[in-house]
Amino acid sequence: MHTLGWIGLGHMGEPMATNLLQAGYKVNVYNRSQEKTMPLIEAGAVNLYSPKEIAEQSDIIFTMLSNADAVQSVLTQDKGVLEGIKPGKVIVDMSTISPQDSRSFAELVSEKGGIYIDAPVSGSVGPAKAGQLVILAGGDERAVEMCQPYFNILGKETIHFGSNSKGSSAKLAINLLLGIIGQGIGETLLFADRSGLDREKVLDMISFSAVNTGLFQGKKEMYRKEEFPSAFMLELMAKDLGLIKAEADRLATTLPLAEVANTTYRSAKENGKGQLDMAAVYVELKDKNKK
Repeated sequence: MHTLGWIGLGHMGEPMATNLLQAGYKVNVYNRSQEKTMPLIEAGAVNLYSPKEIAEQSDIIFTMLSNADAVQSVLTQDKGVLEGIKPGKVIVDMSTISPQDSRSFAELVSEKGGIYIDAPVSGSVGPAKAGQLVILAGGDERAVEMCQPYFNILGKETIHFGSNSKGSSAKLAINLLLGIIGQGIGETLLFADRSGLDREKVLDMISFSAVNTGLFQGKKEMYRKEEFPSAFMLELMAKDLGLIKAEADRLATTLPLAEVANTTYRSAKENGKGQLDMAAVYVELKDKNKK
């Protein structure tokens, strides 16, 4: 049985690492804010004090961090992961970052003899707790197969898209759809409000229609109450849409809906809604229509 290392115990990382512990695996943990390690330690994890120690004392090292700068820091900082890598060790980065950053990190890990997998996930806090994420993998096929028992604990499905960076590209693709649907629901509700339609009946209409989605059902209570506690923070959706915009530009690809969604979510973040759930894009649209 491999010893697992986990770096990053935020909203997603904490329940994911907990699921591995509850499945009986040995898990070493590190988080920059040490207080976030306490629930894992109480559940049986081993607390280590640097990314280097995680790399030295673990066979497979998972990272679940907020952005590429955080991943780079964990890899390259003093007492970082790269200082502790030995040939054959596997780094599984589950963060949402650009394909170019994934390729760059894969090269850094390879130079030390390690193997890098980009394996971001589709799903938010609820699926993370339930082990129902969809894992989008890019990297060496044998390394992905080695990690499959752990992916099976973390998610309901693993899709291997090919070489390094393909998992990151897939994550941006699915989050593009997520962002567009989120804005579409917001605009639908705003249009219905302005038309004088009863909110509860509109929610029923969407639920019974061909355009009902799991996303809508997961957010429906938020729309009903107009309260948006975060399952997937709006500022993270804004970050991802910015990555999508940059990648589309690099690929010389015009994505009109992505452009609009990027503008709206960025505006919502700038207007103080970043810590709310991404569904709060509805509130941004509503606020803009007060002017």
